[in-house]
Amino acid sequence: MKLTQKIAVSYLRTKFGLLSLISKKKAAAIALDLFRTPQTRNTKLPSKIFDKAEKLQFDIEGVTVHGYSWNHNVLKKVLIVHGFESSIVNFDHFVFPLMDKGYGVLAFDAPGHGRSDGKTITAPLFAKMITMICEKYGPVQSFMAHSFGGLTLSMALENMEHNESFKVVFIAPLTELKTAAENFFHLINVDEKVREKFDELITDMGGHSLDWYSIQRAIKNIKAQVLWLHDEDDDQTPIRDVLKVKKDNPANVRFLITKGLGHSRIYTDKKMVTEIIDFL
Repeated sequence: MKLTQKIAVSYLRTKFGLLSLISKKKAAAIALDLFRTPQTRNTKLPSKIFDKAEKLQFDIEGVTVHGYSWNHNVLKKVLIVHGFESSIVNFDHFVFPLMDKGYGVLAFDAPGHGRSDGKTITAPLFAKMITMICEKYGPVQSFMAHSFGGLTLSMALENMEHNESFKVVFIAPLTELKTAAENFFHLINVDEKVREKFDELITDMGGHSLDWYSIQRAIKNIKAQVLWLHDEDDDQTPIRDVLKVKKDNPANVRFLITKGLGHSRIYTDKKMVTEIIDFL
């Protein structure tokens, strides 16, 4: 951890320690706001392939979302979904190979990410965005999603009309939102009472407890054929959560477990890119 990161963590722990003494509920509300706010925004310049795209935008809950479409007149479409604190510009290397397979390609930055407006993102809002994209620019029959985008895609799919002909690639997906929350609370080091209030706020906001935000739960409602890529050394979406799903042995899911690619290199590795394109 860099010195500046250590200072930031120390500051947060001190801040939440003091807030906890004043009000557990207030501390939980501020923690939730921090949890759903990307701390960095990907400002990487788009590659030239984005100059060839049709620029798209629509509003969702008062936020303008920006995206791109290639081969927009093609009926067979694939949607690329990025992860937390990421941007669709990180997935440009998939566009031409997917077009070569006859796909129309759709890709959007979520609220609070990349070139889209807004400052915060929640799983329900991200899932709603995916659903709206499919309704506005679909039909979409194939999907690939990384990290937090994988969890939200699973939520969107289980409420979307689809069948066994659909194809989905999960790339190092956030399997359990509860795990992300546990890591977050370990970082800011707050007491259990604040955590309880945090969980209550999650339930009040989305109508579901933290445990509900789970691919292990949602996958039971997904009919699509799924390729699931995950690395043993992923330090952001731990393999232990994935192995629980694998143990359930879902008939429509093929797991591909790698070693040494971590959370992000897994979607740039040439062999993995080939696996993804071949599957789709």
